[in-house]
Parts: sequence; C-alpha cells; structure tokens
Amino acid sequence: MNFTWDISPEILRMGPLAIRYYGLLFVGVFIGGFYFLRWQMMRAGWKEEDASDFIIPGMIAVVLGARFGHVFFYDWSYYSAHPAEIIQFWRGGLASHGATIGLIIALIWFGRKKRMSFAEVSDRFALSAALGATLVRVGNFFNSEIVGRVTDQSWGVRFPRCAEDRLKDVIPLRHPSQIYEALMGGLIILTLYLVDRKYKEKRPRGLLGALFLSLYFTARFIVEFFKEYQTDLRNDQLLTMGQVLSIPLAIAGYIWLFVAIKQNKPAQTNPVGGAASPEVGEAAKPRTKKRQGRGKKRH
Repeated sequence: MNFTWDISPEILRMGPLAIRYYGLLFVGVFIGGFYFLRWQMMRAGWKEEDASDFIIPGMIAVVLGARFGHVFFYDWSYYSAHPAEIIQFWRGGLASHGATIGLIIALIWFGRKKRMSFAEVSDRFALSAALGATLVRVGNFFNSEIVGRVTDQSWGVRFPRCAEDRLKDVIPLRHPSQIYEALMGGLIILTLYLVDRKYKEKRPRGLLGALFLSLYFTARFIVEFFKEYQTDLRNDQLLTMGQVLSIPLAIAGYIWLFVAIKQNKPAQTNPVGGAASPEVGEAAKPRTKKRQGRGKKRH
C-alpha cells in the first residue's frame, strides 16, 4: 500500500461548527445498531418501541463508559491533576474497554426492564455491538488517531496529521491498525450473521453474545501488537494496557461460549406469546400440551 493519509477529518465547517467523518460514523453506529436490535427483538415477538427503549440509555452508557475508561485506564496521571477536564469528552479520549463496561451495565438494566436474561439481551445486541466496534475504528482512521507502530512493510501508511508525527520532518510508515481492527470487526459481523442465519431462535441462549465477546477481544489482543502505545507503558512491558484489559474479557467470552452450548437453553427467556413471527424456533416457544382433534393451524 505505502501511501500517505492526509485527509482532513472535517467534511464541512461553518464557523465554529464542523461536520466530521467520525461524527457521521458515530451516528451510523447508533442508527445501524438500532435496526439490528429491532430486527432481533421483533423476530422474537417484541415491538419496535421495545428496541427504542434502549437507544438513549445505551448511548449515554457507551459514551460515559468510553470516557471514564480512557480517563482511568489510559491517562489517569494527567486527569488526576486536571479533574475538571474529565467531563470534556468532546475534546477526545474514548476507550472501547470502558465502552464495553458501560454497555454491559446498560444491557443488564434493559434486561431487567424487559424481564429478559442478560444472555438473551446480549444475543439480541451482539450484531449491533460488532457494527459499532467496526465503524468506530473507521472513524479513528479518518481522524488519523490510534495509529499503528512504525513499520518498514510495503503496506504501511504515513499519517502526517497524527499526534505522534505531525511535528516530524520525515513522516514514517505505520501499520494502519485501525483498518486491521475494522476488517476483523467486519469478519465478526459476518460470523455472527451466519450463525444467526443458521440457527435463528433455535440457537442456545447466549451464543451470539459469547461469540462477540470472545472473538472481538481476541482480535483486540492481536491488533495491539501493531498499535502504537496508548499509555506510558513501552517496550520494557510484556503487554500493552489494551491487551491487559482484553485478556479477562476474551477468557470470559470463551467460558460463556462453552457454558451456553453445554446448557443449550432456549433462546428466549420468556417467550412473547402470540406475537412471534414464524421464524421463531420451537425452542423459543412456550411448552404446551398437544391438542387433540382438528383445528386451525396458527402462524
């Protein structure tokens, strides 16, 4: 590849206001995430309004979690000395591990509100989460941020706008780690879609949620080998902060995957009576005794 990425992160500026690629992609995260969640919930018999109930709380939880994750995991030495800047999230500084924690809290709240288990809620939201993780990394690429380490590989990219290189006379080639992670995110979306397409509501409860957690944080662990250091940890450290945070989440995902397959619980915690579409599998329907005699076939 070996080219220079010198694109302005702003699409249009009108005085103090600017439309940025990252902002549009972030909007796409919530719109696309909503439609994925709506599709999953309506297939199980829920209404569109039920999916809508998650949007605002989910958005707040993700943004706050991502901000506090950056503050406490990656730059506490600075923010502990400048606490007033912690809430200035619009100035940049969001961490995906923090966003995951915020999202988990939001999903627990949403599950309790709808009387759904956390495993089922995670399944319904898995594709949305994968889409978000993918589009955010594309946004990072447009922002020339979270760049990769210096490389001599032919596919390296020069980022003259990145914080690490903008003052240098000679711009080095770097791994396009944002693209690596976005491509991995795309493969995870495809994997989740194919699994869901095959099993639909007959899948074991928690399967999609566990797949996302294990696959995404395994991918994060791998990409960190190519990503520029985000904290004061340097070459004398065995693992980066991103890898340290990814390990427990990936392990939890694999354990959850094993348990979900072994227990093989019905996809739905409490099947929505009478409203589910014909796609809903037998494992997700209430158990009722067979009626004797002839009658109308219900769809």
